[in-house]
Amino acid sequence: MPTSRTGAQRVQRRRDKLRAAGLRPVQIWVPDTRAAGFAGECARQAALIRDARQDDTADDFWSAVSDTTGWTD
Repeated sequence: MPTSRTGAQRVQRRRDKLRAAGLRPVQIWVPDTRAAGFAGECARQAALIRDARQDDTADDFWSAVSDTTGWTD
């Protein structure tokens, strides 16, 4: 008869398998999109970007660093 596992045991077994595969858990904190003022702050930052003066130097830099050609086989 199969052994009944608790939810915690299943989670632990899954985590153990992931660790054995060379992975590790990572926790990150992100902005709460439901928070009051979030949409307004997004709009404010978007307006700053929209109104920013065009900077060819920055564009050239970002184009160069975003080129991933040759990174993988």
